[in-house]
Amino acid sequence: MASIPQGSASHSSTTEGNNTIPLIIVTILFFMWGAITSLNDVLIPHLKSVFTLTYTQAALVQLWFFGAYFLVSLPAGMYVRSFGYKKGAVTGLVIAAVGCALFYPAATSSYSFFLFAFFILAAGITVLQVAANPYVAVLGSPKTASSRLTLTQAFNSLGTTVAPLLLAGVILGGVTFLGADELAKLSPEALREYRLAEASSVQLPYLSLGAALLVLAVIFAFAKLPTIVDATSAEDKGLKQAITSNFAAMKAYPRLALGVLGIFLYVGAEVSIGTYLVNFLGLEKVAGMSAAVAAEDYLYLYWGGAMVGRFIGFFVMRFIRPGVVLSVCAGTTITLILIATFSSGPMAMWALIGVGLFNSIMFPTIFTMALHDIGKYTSQGSGLLCMGIVGGAIVPFAQGALADSIGLQISFLLPAACYLFILYFGAKYANLTNTK
Repeated sequence: MASIPQGSASHSSTTEGNNTIPLIIVTILFFMWGAITSLNDVLIPHLKSVFTLTYTQAALVQLWFFGAYFLVSLPAGMYVRSFGYKKGAVTGLVIAAVGCALFYPAATSSYSFFLFAFFILAAGITVLQVAANPYVAVLGSPKTASSRLTLTQAFNSLGTTVAPLLLAGVILGGVTFLGADELAKLSPEALREYRLAEASSVQLPYLSLGAALLVLAVIFAFAKLPTIVDATSAEDKGLKQAITSNFAAMKAYPRLALGVLGIFLYVGAEVSIGTYLVNFLGLEKVAGMSAAVAAEDYLYLYWGGAMVGRFIGFFVMRFIRPGVVLSVCAGTTITLILIATFSSGPMAMWALIGVGLFNSIMFPTIFTMALHDIGKYTSQGSGLLCMGIVGGAIVPFAQGALADSIGLQISFLLPAACYLFILYFGAKYANLTNTK
């Protein structure tokens, strides 16, 4: 999933100079966001097996993780405006590191403790995004802000691709999954020992990630970064005023309101497919492969497709209007999901993996189309679109409930329905001119 671009018009820098090192630091942050987010897709099937969860219960991971974006975004914005963007970024990194560290005691505790750790980790990432994203706009000329954003988003996608490839084997490689019948034969003590042993495989990877985040916090704290001045007026900084302004923005520009819904459904569909892809590939009708093989050898292809497609889309949309590209990609994803739902074997497997390629341009395209020419409401619009990420919490949970009731394969009709709205959004505003 791409990181949230912020309107450069709302921020300015008070210093100028060589921004190469600061840009490298911010780019590394984007990489880490992608890596941490995609690891959820590795952990969910792992935790589902270890704690014998239903699909609905396993989806609570995404509900707690992406729910943090919705709950923490506004408080994070107020914190950053009060203490500064640099301190906000350092604070976000430290909170995220604490979230990673909590995976160590969670592995010897319970599934509920894991969910708490996921929330703290996501809360830190949310603060970090609110604080660090504006640096992309100010680290160089405004004329090249779009190219810098493309670069950082590409590294975000690189993180989502590399993390499963490198760490899935560490987390799942030594896991011995037991079936329900085998687990039923274990004594309470033996069952507890099994769960502790299997859950402990997450400790080292997340402690390593936490250490890396702390190192980045130290680097960020001492790095010479531009001082960002928030151009938002004082009367717009209160929570009540912010909510009132948000409603005014959506009333004035219905396209923005539809765009928020589009972001909600897109992120929900993208995350939902990633969440259940490993389990999908484990179905006997599809590929019948183990969770370790599916996560290590195939999950990265889904996220890698988004990375490749983003570069392709960058050039395609220089010549074709974004709404047209968006509607074509949405229509293609619907077709691929239908093939994955109603077929079997390699055809079903590769159809669902292929959705990643056409997901690539959707987030930034919906985002920029929704903000196109909305003037003074650009800042509010960015915040609303950011909150739309909560779709990553709701849609996977809803699909989990469907999977428990009607079966996993047929439950993918839910993300297909989400893409149907995105097809509508792209077609409705197909004549919107690309302003990049």
